[in-house]
Amino acid sequence: MNTFLVAFATLFATVGVADIAFIFAALTKDNTPAQRRQFATRGVLVALAILLFFAVLGNLILDVFGITIAALRTAGGVLLLLIAIDMVFARHSGGTGTTDEEEMEARRSHDISVFPLAMPLMAGPGAISAVILLTTGAQTDLEFWLVLAAIVVILALAWLTLLIAIPIQKLLGLTGLSVVSRVVGILLAALAVQFVFDGIKASGLLGG
Repeated sequence: MNTFLVAFATLFATVGVADIAFIFAALTKDNTPAQRRQFATRGVLVALAILLFFAVLGNLILDVFGITIAALRTAGGVLLLLIAIDMVFARHSGGTGTTDEEEMEARRSHDISVFPLAMPLMAGPGAISAVILLTTGAQTDLEFWLVLAAIVVILALAWLTLLIAIPIQKLLGLTGLSVVSRVVGILLAALAVQFVFDGIKASGLLGG
């Protein structure tokens, strides 16, 4: 259960379940409900395929590039910490969302389900790093499957969020979203620091 909760909290922040509602609502304000549902479904399925790909092949990717688990934990922790800092201070970055240039390109596109919805909004650098970090850190098959379950649950939640994106935007407003984002950012920062501590300890740099 602890493994599932850590994976859920980490992915909730890096996938940006709360944030994507506002971006999706802005990008699809001129589309019909049927089109928004189609974009949301296709985008979530593509994001799921991307994240599961890195979840299953994470260890192989590390082996090919000669990256140790300790190095990944430390680097992934630093990346997640930077994302958490941006969330706490309400700064926009490309770690969990789109850049200004990407958003402008998306507005000119008729179908946003793959870009920018699936990637980089849901399956961006932060989410991919988190997935590899969580799956390679799984000690047992059960923990690995719990991480995969967390990925599925988070993307199912993201899909529901996208379907009600416009009502959520009206209900929470910018202030409500900022509060949610800051709280999640604080939790993610603590998890990120723990990843860094674990990575340094596993590396043996401190003789531990």
